[in-house]
Amino acid sequence: MKAVLFYGPQDIRYENTMIKPLAKGEILVKIEAALTCGTDVKTFRRGHPVLIKQIPSGFGHEFSGIVSKVADDVTNVKVGDRVVCANSAPCGECFYCKREEYNLCENLNLLNGAYAEYIVVPERIVKKNTLILPDNLPFEKAAFSEPLANVVHGVERTDIKAGQTVGVIGIGPIGLMFARLAKLKGARVIAAGRNPIKLRLAEEFAYADEVVDLTKYPNPEKIFREFSDEKKGLDVVVECVGLPEIWERAFSCVRPGGTVHFFGGCKSGSTVSFDTTKMHYGDIRLMSVFHHTPKYFRQALELISSGKVEVEKLITETLPLEKVEYAMEQHIAGNAIKFLIKP
Repeated sequence: MKAVLFYGPQDIRYENTMIKPLAKGEILVKIEAALTCGTDVKTFRRGHPVLIKQIPSGFGHEFSGIVSKVADDVTNVKVGDRVVCANSAPCGECFYCKREEYNLCENLNLLNGAYAEYIVVPERIVKKNTLILPDNLPFEKAAFSEPLANVVHGVERTDIKAGQTVGVIGIGPIGLMFARLAKLKGARVIAAGRNPIKLRLAEEFAYADEVVDLTKYPNPEKIFREFSDEKKGLDVVVECVGLPEIWERAFSCVRPGGTVHFFGGCKSGSTVSFDTTKMHYGDIRLMSVFHHTPKYFRQALELISSGKVEVEKLITETLPLEKVEYAMEQHIAGNAIKFLIKP
């Protein structure tokens, strides 16, 4: 098959590769739609200690397609089924899984290789995180199930309520989806960013109540306070950038009694500083949520199928498989939200 393989930072190659024979419990999926992701861009730029286990490696992890072949012992899907598969599945047996903290699984089964004509899906993901698509749901929409599942998890754990004022700093695809789900919860949403493409989508996709261009208003603390109820500060602040300096600024935007959700992951070893007096006496909740679980993966597919989250609006352009490197470069240049890759 044709595939894009990762050989090292800024070294990905479109080439022929062998399709791995199926082992027990595995399925082969013909990929109909794959999506670019911020994690893929980071991996392209500097590698990834968790996702890239060997060189060369499969690349890409958001996809949907048609089951092409199944191992003899697979019972939950069959050849010809239209499916979406998550990029991971928990073991169900470790310390965290026994406490139903499945996103923290110590033996999380990860899947890479969506930028290809076919992908072999491991047994555990087949059993726990492979879903059959509704007949009328296009593949390109279904492929958004994995990134949206992360956001569904984040919104639920943040406990966003109707009537709250929620500020989202950083409106890439994850921030935009966070803003959209906060709106569906009945919150008043203020989205802040710099990129013109993303600012437009904050209105057209997320339906944010206020969109703040940080190139014109570089002080988000002041503008968020102006838009908040009685100018006390935001009920909830969600950081979707992943920079320590933005984590600290997000903290300064919340009101006493509010919540700061650090959703964007910073580089390993990063540190931040907070005013402990404000945090303690202001009764401020600081939190982060990582990854998704089978429960949230299913909820994400339901949200997409229902039309409540119009994920197709986040597709910048459709590209063939051989243009993945071009897609990475366009992301780095700030010219895209997500590319749809059609093998």
